[in-house]
Amino acid sequence: MPNMSLKKNEMPVQQPEIRNKNFKEVALGYTPEQAVDEAKRCLNCKNKSCVSGCPVQIDIPAFIAKVAEGEFEDAYKIITAASSLPAVCGRVCPQETQCESKCVRGIKGEPVAIGRLERFVADFHNANVKEAPVKPESNCHKVAVIGSGPSGLACAGHLAKKGYDVTVYEALHLAGGVLSYGIPEFRLPKSIVQKEINGLKELGVDVETNTVVGKTVSIDELMSEYGFEAVFIGSGAGLPRFMKIPGENLNGVYSANEFLTRINLMKAYLPDSTTPIQPGNKAVIVGGGNVAMDAARSAKRLGADVTIVYRRTEKELPARAEEVEHAMEEGINFHFLTNPVEITATENGWVKGIVCQKMELSEPDDSGRARPVPVPDSNFEIEADCVIMSIGTSPNPLIKSTTAGLDTQKWGGIIADEESGLTSREGVYAGGDAVTGAATVILAMGAGKKAAAAIDEYIQNK
Repeated sequence: MPNMSLKKNEMPVQQPEIRNKNFKEVALGYTPEQAVDEAKRCLNCKNKSCVSGCPVQIDIPAFIAKVAEGEFEDAYKIITAASSLPAVCGRVCPQETQCESKCVRGIKGEPVAIGRLERFVADFHNANVKEAPVKPESNCHKVAVIGSGPSGLACAGHLAKKGYDVTVYEALHLAGGVLSYGIPEFRLPKSIVQKEINGLKELGVDVETNTVVGKTVSIDELMSEYGFEAVFIGSGAGLPRFMKIPGENLNGVYSANEFLTRINLMKAYLPDSTTPIQPGNKAVIVGGGNVAMDAARSAKRLGADVTIVYRRTEKELPARAEEVEHAMEEGINFHFLTNPVEITATENGWVKGIVCQKMELSEPDDSGRARPVPVPDSNFEIEADCVIMSIGTSPNPLIKSTTAGLDTQKWGGIIADEESGLTSREGVYAGGDAVTGAATVILAMGAGKKAAAAIDEYIQNK
């Protein structure tokens, strides 16, 4: 019988007072019984409006119908026909603004928990199916992928399924891009990321780490000397931005990128880490996106009293509602309508505090959000041992500076066709954060999938 409950099945989680002291995954996942019960809330609509909200076009009603029948592996096959990283997407995609926002059940209640079901299906497969996927027969065409983040892995996976010999070049020592260095263990366990990458390797994808394209090898060399017929650039946006206020060069000031990379990639939270990082007793995080929440919650787990300062109100926070809710539950403090103007120093050059100015909202700016303006004579100081800047990132200019004829935006993003990912260079495609600037994992994957289809058409027609 269908489940006509207006509410989703709750996701089991660690309790806030326990999880804010460890780096274990917060959300524990559905049981098979919960998954089947939730799947029965789906009305299996004929027009499949939820699919229109999915950047990689998963046949959502079809996979959910299989879950409702208890056919979990069949559900997995439906998902992976469209997505290369289901266990990742089920955890970090903003389903509430994408597929779930289109769900008919959401009109008079809560939408079907599509993301939680995707996670369940992927986890069930990973726990119970040990057979390696069948490696497609090679079509003898070679494609290079720069970057092993979401867009690069998606592009590589879809090309490998078509028989292409794909080599992924990763600058760091571990594959995964932002999935490995940016998203904390408590939100996305690294074993999950590596399991997904190993699945791509079993399809024939070769991953070369410690290779900085633009330094170790150039795109021109990949195409002229290495024999690659096409190149996909999925190098992300890892160059942090700062506010350019006094004191940003003090000891104890970090970009969120550095802070999270040292924690996630180098395991700085472990007692025997060779690259420890300590936020001190009081840490202030500047920003309101998902990365800011990740940095704040990580600092909390390292023992700091943590405050987030954000220049708009809670309503305008760009972070996922779930991440904000979890941060508040875990004891993170929030100062809204607050903007830093200076970081003060101790006598020995370390952070002492951060001077902030109260803000109020005015007319909408170019982004459509209410524009914050300063309140006169409203400065105050927050004590801090550590300040973490999380106000956005830009693409690294290295590839642009070493690749002739590659057009970019003024802010550094590579100019690429929205549908195909084709750049100004023949045979060179790009997608994800390297094109759009910092965005979501699933949008990057959608770009990688589109580029894979375009690369396939280009090579076959050539």
